[in-house]
Amino acid sequence: PWTTKPVISSTGIFVAIANNTVYGSKLSIFLLYSCCNPLSMGAIKKMVEEEVPGIYVLSLMIGKTVVQDTENGFFMDVNEQVSFVCDQLSQDPKLKGGYNAMGFSQGSQFLRAVAQRCPNPPMKNLISVGGQHQGVFGLPRCPGESSHICEWIRKMLNSGAYTDTVQKHLVQAQYWHDPLNDDLYKKHSLFLADINQERVVNETYKKNLMSLNKFVMVKFLQDTMVDPVDSEWFGFYKPGQDKELETLQESAIYTEDRLGLAEMDSAGKLVFLATDGDHLQFTREWFNDNLLPYLR
Repeated sequence: PWTTKPVISSTGIFVAIANNTVYGSKLSIFLLYSCCNPLSMGAIKKMVEEEVPGIYVLSLMIGKTVVQDTENGFFMDVNEQVSFVCDQLSQDPKLKGGYNAMGFSQGSQFLRAVAQRCPNPPMKNLISVGGQHQGVFGLPRCPGESSHICEWIRKMLNSGAYTDTVQKHLVQAQYWHDPLNDDLYKKHSLFLADINQERVVNETYKKNLMSLNKFVMVKFLQDTMVDPVDSEWFGFYKPGQDKELETLQESAIYTEDRLGLAEMDSAGKLVFLATDGDHLQFTREWFNDNLLPYLR
């Protein structure tokens, strides 16, 4: 079966996909971030092109080379990356009618930031494949050629994830969510605390996210990379400890409806999907049956 490979190595490739037959009306963007070799995005691009004939594809890397793209996946300020993507999308006339978006691993929460911050062109559907919408509190597995980088990342996160230097220059720190130090997280997290409305409620963020037709979240039941895996469905540890988990529906972000997720849920806009694979492991058949309908 066709699968993506769970190797942390890349900032990602943005791939905007549109159906040329109705200019600007059936548009998709794919985003691959810090989960897979950037070259593997080509397999996803090719697969979608085969399944949806006549598709338009625009690829964007964060950097001029694969090496730069890989380094940016670890060290470039996420907010700067999101701004870069928003600018690129706004300049493409073929996207002006709107697009569907798919993010892989950390690319999922980065794409959600695009949806919340950049309503033009409008995002229609957001598909999160193994994303960590409440962040992570651990880096349990980091296989592949970048494992030495990941060991260094672990040391930095453990020594001071919320220091200004680490927050500004380490991508993974920007969605590091320490439930044992909730005040530090809310005060010093440059990215995740902002898009999750932890400090103040930005009504524009809420309005923009609620404008989605569907927000699809895919959880990998055997995931050995994301800790806790419930973050893939917007769940996380209950505050003040790191043992007991709570669902999205039990969390303050939902009960206080800071992002509009409760209202979206009531309207049938939230879709929770699960598959038995490890991180980003799925077959082409599963992809076609479960995700492709949201891209057409």
